[in-house]
Amino acid sequence: MASLNVGSLGEYIREQRRNAQYSLRQLAEAAGVSNPYLSQIERGLRKPSAEILQQIARALRISAETLYVQAGILDERQEAGLELRAAILADPLVNERQKQVLLAIYDSFLKENAAEAPDGSAGAGAVETAVATARAVGAGAARLRAAATAGGGADRPRRGQQQDPGPGGPAQTTGD
Repeated sequence: MASLNVGSLGEYIREQRRNAQYSLRQLAEAAGVSNPYLSQIERGLRKPSAEILQQIARALRISAETLYVQAGILDERQEAGLELRAAILADPLVNERQKQVLLAIYDSFLKENAAEAPDGSAGAGAVETAVATARAVGAGAARLRAAATAGGGADRPRRGQQQDPGPGGPAQTTGD
């Protein structure tokens, strides 16, 4: 295990806290740690445990592995892509659904590249796979929004609407 790099860890946590627009007190409360303890971590005076790092990561909505890498607990090479994931999750200009779509697209790129090119070169169909993944996630989100705005009987079709029976079955029209 690598030595704990407390100074840069504290700076990294402070930067992530500011990006998330949390005060020190707000982050301490959200993470379930004391305000003075979090302050000491940010100033590089304390070495937080992996459990405390996990609580802080959860409150900042970043992966705990990202903080483990910053702390020197994990090797950065083992956790490729964490910086991108952390940046996506921390971006205040993107809503939660959009963050999940971006992460799904990134994951589809990684899976396709691993399947098609074990030597590390990029696969030609990665963009197509990512677009299909984004469409599927977006369509699912659109269905959820439509169901939520339809009101009470969101899981039943309204009168005169076609009911989707799923794959292979005939569509049915609801009556009165």
